[in-house]
Amino acid sequence: MARGIDHIVHAVRDLDAAAALYRSLGFTVGARNRHPWGTHNYIVQFPGCFLEFLTVAEPTLVPEHAPGHFSFGAFNREFLARGQGLSMLVLEGQGKADAAEFEKAGIADGQPFDFEREARRPDGVAIKVAFTLAFARDPAAPQVSFFTCQQHYPENFWNPAFQKHANGVAGVAGVVIVTNAPAAHRKFIESFVAAPATATADGLSVATPRGIVELVTPDVFTRRYGVAGPDARSSAKLAAIRFALTDASLMQSAPQLAGVAGLYAGNAAVIGADDAMGAVLVFEPAPADSR
Repeated sequence: MARGIDHIVHAVRDLDAAAALYRSLGFTVGARNRHPWGTHNYIVQFPGCFLEFLTVAEPTLVPEHAPGHFSFGAFNREFLARGQGLSMLVLEGQGKADAAEFEKAGIADGQPFDFEREARRPDGVAIKVAFTLAFARDPAAPQVSFFTCQQHYPENFWNPAFQKHANGVAGVAGVVIVTNAPAAHRKFIESFVAAPATATADGLSVATPRGIVELVTPDVFTRRYGVAGPDARSSAKLAAIRFALTDASLMQSAPQLAGVAGLYAGNAAVIGADDAMGAVLVFEPAPADSR
C-alpha cells in the first residue's frame, strides 16, 4: 500500500525566528517542543500531515551515529553545519513492518527507532505522543533523510483547531526534490513510497495518497518557480514544499506583510530560499474538487 506524506522537516538555526516567519505568513504554529536527543521543534498541522521546523538546541545531548542506528539529532546537526533548509521527508508508516520492507528492498538505514514525548492540548493539558520511525537511505541523496513515522496515539497528536490557517492553506500538495539525474532515484523512490513513478518532461513524479513527490533538475526547478533551487552537485536536495490554498487571494499580500520578497510563477506565490531560511515555499490553488 502506498505511503502518503506524513511530514517535512525544515532545519533552521534560529527556531523562534522560524516560528515568527511562519506565523507572519498566516500559519497557525503550535507550542515549542523538546526532544531528548537535543533537538527542539515547532509544528504546523494540516489534516493528516504536518510541517516540523527544528533546530539543535542542546548539542551535548545529541547521540552520534552508530552501526545500525541512525541519529536524528546528528543528521540535523550536520545538515545545519552546511546550511538551513528542508532536511527530511517523512511518510506515514507502520514502524517495524516498513523497516522489514526497506531491508528487503536494500534501502534500509538502521534499525527502527521508538520514542515518546509530552505534548499539550490547546487548553494546556499535558498529553503523551509516541512514534516509531523506520529509516531508508538513497545513496544519491545523502543530504536528505527519508523515513516513515508510525503514530501510536494519533488521537493525542492531531487537533482540528491547529489545522486552520489564516492564509487559506488546506494542506501539502507535494514536495520537490532537485537532482541532476532524476532517473537515478527511481528505484529508491518507488520502494520508499511503495508506488510507481511516472516519467514526465520535467523528471519523475510519484503520486502518494497524500501529496506528490517530484524529482526535477535544477534548470526545471528555476524555470517552474522563478527562483534557484539548492546546489545538487554533491547530493539531491529536498528543495520545496507546495502548499494547497483554498483561497489564493489570502496569500497575495502575505509575503509583503511578512517582510519577505514573494513572486508569482503562473498561479503560484513563491517565497525563495533566501527569505524562507533555506526552503522554497510554493503556495498554489488547490484543485477545485478538493476545496
